[in-house]
Amino acid sequence: MATPTNILQQVQTYQLSSLALLQNLNCFISTANTQFKDFEKFEANLGDTVTFDLPPRYASNTSLVATFQASTQRVQSLTVDQPYNVSYAFSDQEFIFNVEAYMQRFGKSAVAQLAATVESNVALNALTHTYRFFGDGITPINSYGQLAKALAFHRNYGSPKEDMKVYLSDIAVPDIVNSGLNQFAMNRNEEIANSWMVGDFDNAAFYRSNLLPIQNAGTVGNSAQILTVISIDGTGTILTMSGATPSDANAIKANDKLQFQDGVAGQTNVRYLTFIGQQPSSNPVQVRAVANAAADGSGHVVVTIFPALDSTAGDATQNVSTPIVAGMQLKALPSHRAGLICGGDSLYLAMPRLPNETPFPTAAEADPETGVSMRMYYGSIFGQNFRGFVNDCIWGSTAVDEYCMELVFPL
Repeated sequence: MATPTNILQQVQTYQLSSLALLQNLNCFISTANTQFKDFEKFEANLGDTVTFDLPPRYASNTSLVATFQASTQRVQSLTVDQPYNVSYAFSDQEFIFNVEAYMQRFGKSAVAQLAATVESNVALNALTHTYRFFGDGITPINSYGQLAKALAFHRNYGSPKEDMKVYLSDIAVPDIVNSGLNQFAMNRNEEIANSWMVGDFDNAAFYRSNLLPIQNAGTVGNSAQILTVISIDGTGTILTMSGATPSDANAIKANDKLQFQDGVAGQTNVRYLTFIGQQPSSNPVQVRAVANAAADGSGHVVVTIFPALDSTAGDATQNVSTPIVAGMQLKALPSHRAGLICGGDSLYLAMPRLPNETPFPTAAEADPETGVSMRMYYGSIFGQNFRGFVNDCIWGSTAVDEYCMELVFPL
């Protein structure tokens, strides 16, 4: 194995400053729910799964005569399916004369790279485990008023009253703070002016990230095309619609978000029912495309959506105020950056320890700065001038869709 060509400065020229280490803002890692009965302390491998309970759902009826219904235990699984490593090597001469005294600096940079990779992967839940959203992808989210309205919609649908977390784009934070400084509230304005942070308000904690994911939308969203419902299947998960560009292979992309439009001639405005209680909410019906969908030669596109739309009265899964019928219209979001509102500690992260890499010296620890549970091992190739070091980890993450809502930041 060839030794990599390393560019090393003489020892006396190293500058022990924070400029050598670019630390990203790992708010998703540090705030995710990792409570799996010490799952992260056990040794595990790729493919290991942990399961957690979700609240059961029931329907009610307007009578004193009991109608017994089946009880369904709702669960969600999290699979550790993400591996990553950062590896680097030195010759014996490089290690002895240039590197040994500074291994903490090299190792810390490797950990920071690991943390940024895990953070950006966990942040993808803002796209893959939401179906409701606030924002249109064009108008910036830049005020406290908009954040308060987003929280109101989140709670109006139904949300745990505690542990509300909001993940914002770091680029949006200055404008949001600036909007707060214009409010006539002296004490609070002093607080946000001194910290230049959004701070906690309306029973929610706010975090900022420079690693929010980007949704590269399909043509329907980017061209502001209006789709018209032709039909919906019996499961409530497959919409056939017209209005896309004929023969467009990129009409809809997986994780595109679509919203049913109000004010369509001859159609009733449709609203989500509250998740528990099945009462009409103020939330428009929004859905997530679960897979790419191409348009045929007539501009028809068949989109598989989440969640299933059920208007059957008496069903525990009833979630829309009126049946989905032909003629209703939908619009999709354009390409955008995705933030997140998350209620009730419903963003989960599992990072179990990896086993020792025998016969190499191995250490498996949880990094206190980034929250990353990782392994580090090292060794040399006998008879060759080569010392290799590896930092690696495995993880899995998920979020409970009904407790989360995407915040849509324009690109």
